[in-house]
Parts: sequence; structure tokens; C-alpha cells
Amino acid sequence: MSVASPALRPGSTGFSATDYGLYATTVLAWGFSWIAMKGQVATVAPEVSVFWRFVLASAIMMAWARYRGHGLAFPLKDHLRFAGLGALIFSTNFTLFYYGAAVLPSGLLAVIFSTASIFNLFLGLVLFGQRPNLMALAAGLLGFAGIGLMFWPKLVGAEFNTDAAFGLALCVGGTLSFCFGNMLSADSQRKGIGVTPATAWGMVYGMIFLGLFSALRGQSFAVELSLPYLGSLVYLAVVASVIAFASYLTLLGRIGSARAGYATVMFPVVALTLSTIFEGYQWTPVAAAGLVCVLGGNLMMLRAR
Repeated sequence: MSVASPALRPGSTGFSATDYGLYATTVLAWGFSWIAMKGQVATVAPEVSVFWRFVLASAIMMAWARYRGHGLAFPLKDHLRFAGLGALIFSTNFTLFYYGAAVLPSGLLAVIFSTASIFNLFLGLVLFGQRPNLMALAAGLLGFAGIGLMFWPKLVGAEFNTDAAFGLALCVGGTLSFCFGNMLSADSQRKGIGVTPATAWGMVYGMIFLGLFSALRGQSFAVELSLPYLGSLVYLAVVASVIAFASYLTLLGRIGSARAGYATVMFPVVALTLSTIFEGYQWTPVAAAGLVCVLGGNLMMLRAR
């Protein structure tokens, strides 16, 4: 895959077969990742599972960056940025979602994460003074209303206990961590640091932080030697962390950020479908209305940019 050979000329609206293939790969890879995450939280501490995920992913990403000819030598000040990416995106974000996965349906995890573009709106305003337009504000309100509606059946039912509320809070915290990492990544790109080497180093630092955190907590680094656990680990490291990212970057270079961003709107649909099939997620009219609001809010946000 290459980001240097755009398929579309300025003003072109058509998608090639390659574009459709990259788009499908991105949506399916990330859509299936949430159900795969459920296979990681039963017997192994979440931070240990994420550690091994990024041991594999960082090795592959470093090799990919070298193969693509990216320089990997950077001054200390840039490594501080990479360490920030590792702390925000490749350790804290994932670990909080893994803990949330222990108590929430995988489809809802994907829906919560899909609001990252909405959180980015407010962080851009607070950190960089980027004033949103009216459509972006409306999109944010619609998205948050959708999250409330999707959780409303649980809020009014006996099954919404302290664990579920805590899981929701963890996932919101994980999304915020991811969004702060986005702000750091955007600032790094403005300073001329490439996305691929920054991501590779970010994964390395995330792995280091997770290893230290796990050791300080006295966690065992042993993993469950079962096919479901090891299969989900390989899937999350290779497919969801490397192949999906490479596909998305390639798509970004071919069709632009706005249309590529629709992948983040579609993967919650895949995740909720899988959750309905494999986890028995129960749909209600209110929850369905909430999903429509979340997807509509994200679509409006993409158009408002």
C-alpha cells in the first residue's frame, strides 16, 4: 500500500476498486476489534493484554516504517512528543477501554469511541482557540444526546449498576485520552513530523509505559494459552493496530480526510451488529434512536469541517 499514489484528481468524486477495498478493510478491521477485545479481559489483567498487543504491533510498525524508508532517528524533544503519544493513545486509551469491556457490550464501546470527533471539537476550542461553526455545535449536541439515549434503557433499568456506570466513565476517559493524543499528533504534524514514524515510536513508548505500570502493580506477564485469547491478541495487534492503520493512512492520501473519516462513523454499526449476534445485545426503540443520533452527529461533524 502506498500513500504516494492518489487515485483521485482534485474535484473527482469517483472511488476506484482499490479505494473501496481499503475502506472496507478499515471499517471491518476496526469494527471487529471491539468484539475481539472481549476475548482479552476474562483472565489476564487489561494492562498486560495491551502490553503484549503493542509488543507485537510496535515491532511490526517499526519494520513497516523502515521498509517504507522513513527515518526513525529523532532529537530528544521529539521523543518527548512520542512519549506523550504513547501515554495518551497507546496505553491509557486502550487500557481504559479494556477495563470498560469487562462490563459493557462491545458495540457500546465502539459507539462511545465514535464520539472522538465531537470531543476533538471542544478540545480544539479550549487548547487552540478553534471556534466551531453552528453545524459543528449542533453535531456535538446530537452526538451526546445519542449516547444518552443508547444508555437510557440501562439508566432506567435495574441492570445499570455501579460497575456499568464505572465502565461508561472509563470509556469516556479513554476517549478523552485518545483525543488529547490527537491534539498532540496534530501539533507534531504541523511541525513536520511524519505520522508513520511518530506512530511507530508512540507504540514503543506505550508498550514501555504499560510494562512499567504492570510491573509496579505486581501483575504477572503470563497470558492465557488458549485459542480465543491468542487469536484475539494477534488480531488486535496485527489487523486492528497495523493493517487497519496502514489502510486508513493509505485511504487518507487517496481520497482525503473528510471522506476517509466516514470509516469512524461506520465501524460502530459493524460492532453493534456483532454485539447483537454474539453477545445478545438487546435493541429498544430508544437505543435505535440513540444510534441514529450518534451516527447523524458524526456525519454532521465531518461535513462541518
